[in-house]
Amino acid sequence: MTNISNEEVIAATQQWLERAVIGLNLCPFAKAVHVKKQIRYVVSSATTPEGLLKELINELEFLAENSAEKVDTTLLIHPHVLTDFLDYNDFLDVADETLEDLNLAGELQVASMHPHYQFEETQPDDMENYTNRSPYPTLHLLRESSVDKAVAAFPEADQIFEKNVETMKKLGHEGWNKLWLNDAANDSAYAKNSDDS
Repeated sequence: MTNISNEEVIAATQQWLERAVIGLNLCPFAKAVHVKKQIRYVVSSATTPEGLLKELINELEFLAENSAEKVDTTLLIHPHVLTDFLDYNDFLDVADETLEDLNLAGELQVASMHPHYQFEETQPDDMENYTNRSPYPTLHLLRESSVDKAVAAFPEADQIFEKNVETMKKLGHEGWNKLWLNDAANDSAYAKNSDDS
């Protein structure tokens, strides 16, 4: 994935957000921050977990120091490191420890998205895994206050995951693949990530 430009990575991620996350209503809270342009897209150049950790710290501090009106949430996309899902999954513990070290636990949180995302007790091709499958490995940095507000405004927030699983199972692999027809950016992103598996 060394030949992909940052612009292509962001374009693929934005189209995934629009077509899958917002288009399939996987996250009812995503549309508002997308429309208001309050999502920060950062493409990491890191090729090691240590390099990524430094960038994660920078982005957590940036989010903590700026208002939600300016930047509500950040997508730290890292196409060159932690492309193996198990390695990525292990790094999430490091991310949580970093929140504690920075005294930001309770203020910020890190959510996970990956091209090969797999929930426990599922098979790799099970459709529920696609709720968290992004074109590239991504750390989603969120404000706890924004999450709380969104949950309060959405009366069935506790049912989002179950509804998403149902949506994905109805969609199936064929429906998921159709989302990316005539879309070179995402086609190439998903093709490259499939080749890596």
